[in-house]
Amino acid sequence: MCKRPTGACLASLSALCLAAPAWAKLPAELPSPDQQLILQQERERTLQEQAQPAAPDVRLPRQADALADYPIGEVPCFVIRELRLEGELSERFRWALAAADAAGRCLGAQGVNLAMKRVQNALIAQGYVTTRVLVKPQDLKPGVLTLTLIPGRIHAIRFAEPASRRARWFNALPARPGDVLNLRDIEQALENFKRVPTADADIQIEPAGADGESDLVIAWKETLPIRLSLSLDDGGSDATGRYQGSATLSLDNLLTVNDLFYYSQGKDLFQHDPLGSKSRSLHYSLPLGYWQLGLTLNDYRYHQTIAGANEKYLYRGDSENSQLSLSRVVYRSQAHKTTLSLRAYQRKSRNFVEDTEIRLQHRQTAGWELGLNQRSYLGDATLDAGLNWRRGTGMLGALPAPEEETGNGGSRASIVTADLSYTQPLQIGAQKLRLNSQWRGQWSKGALVPQDRFAIGGRYTVRGFDGDLSLSSERGWLWRNELSWAMGPSGQELYLGLDLGRVGGAASSQLIGRRLAGGAVGMRGSLFKRLSYDMFTGWPIQKPVGFQTGAASGFSLNLQF
Repeated sequence: MCKRPTGACLASLSALCLAAPAWAKLPAELPSPDQQLILQQERERTLQEQAQPAAPDVRLPRQADALADYPIGEVPCFVIRELRLEGELSERFRWALAAADAAGRCLGAQGVNLAMKRVQNALIAQGYVTTRVLVKPQDLKPGVLTLTLIPGRIHAIRFAEPASRRARWFNALPARPGDVLNLRDIEQALENFKRVPTADADIQIEPAGADGESDLVIAWKETLPIRLSLSLDDGGSDATGRYQGSATLSLDNLLTVNDLFYYSQGKDLFQHDPLGSKSRSLHYSLPLGYWQLGLTLNDYRYHQTIAGANEKYLYRGDSENSQLSLSRVVYRSQAHKTTLSLRAYQRKSRNFVEDTEIRLQHRQTAGWELGLNQRSYLGDATLDAGLNWRRGTGMLGALPAPEEETGNGGSRASIVTADLSYTQPLQIGAQKLRLNSQWRGQWSKGALVPQDRFAIGGRYTVRGFDGDLSLSSERGWLWRNELSWAMGPSGQELYLGLDLGRVGGAASSQLIGRRLAGGAVGMRGSLFKRLSYDMFTGWPIQKPVGFQTGAASGFSLNLQF
């Protein structure tokens, strides 16, 4: 809601009055839809994470042997001036010779064998666990050591018996019979299989008849591929319903291509007119080897009553979001995974008083977003980093933003966002703790429309605030920190949170402040294997004078069937 008269509010009112002169006694300010849309965007992100859980990361163990240093003083020995690799695909794997570090050394039988094993270990470290390196009898007097490569290939790919008719590997496994076997391809396949919550898989490497060839035998199984989830939380707003409920129906492996489909519908609960809200979401995605294709559609509707001078009016808003995404794992190793993504999006929003549309609140935007994400394993810690560039365009019938006439924003903005997340398990005696730190930021050179601005204040951003009012501007960052304690084997954990945030840019000059800080303490866990919960209470630590906020306590419940 507009907290004080603004140009946008008064312009909206003027346009409405011109369209319908009979409504001359409407309130001086109409509700602003911006806060509702910002809150709903954060809710959609959280609900999508619940309905589409991330696939477990698969990191198959290495099988390389630990090696000692080169022996000193071998007799006889020969000075090696050059190391060569021969055999099929030797050019492709020549990089592994650097691991031998044999040039200039005087090597005897033990040294030659160690050089061979070092090259072998380099191949294993990169996932080529069935590719072998051999040393054939040769004359070392010229100073040239030649190693022979025998590539390990995939002979056949099959499912273990009894095989389900719903099992498919062609789009999950990025390798084919005849390809060189690599553990990274198998890890990717297992992640593609396991991304479906009701499915599980294991892949065994078995020797085939020919030398250097192996079969991949996939043990795949699934439970009932239908899931129903019911959720309840108090993360809505007082204006359109504090308590929100949703039901999500998921159909796993719907087209038997390791795909995910879900439909979710939500609405306000324990609330009666004159206010309320409804939402719907639909998602479908499938893997294509190292690629993943996804489609997500959302719509949101809300209504509330506003008081005029002599009577009350119905104010309502409708919004629709759709996005098509394509991503690819461009690099993966034992400790790192890099993903490149591209998505196209379209957003629409309209607002009405009774049946008359408020033209200056009509928005239709579209654009694309390019993203780069990196996951690294640092010992037992995990570091995630992401960088995204979003650009608005005129495609899909995008309309100029109303703010473009005054220079206060545009529909074709360029926005850069970044995020970092660090998770570190800790143990003090018998007590298990976990530290999680998340940083998120946004930067834009020009002015942005309200829906594109960076907002802080609420359970999804800076905790300790009720979320009915936030600080938002073109640029900003937030830092969420959490220390959790696992309460024994019960599956419950107690956590303490500390969050900070700041906004900046042209729009921040109209705000009553730019910084927020808040704390929270809560408990979450699962009961009876089906019910998960999160209960917390928060409090402001730093806020601007005049920044009104209500109680920051909250809860969420999720029941899985």
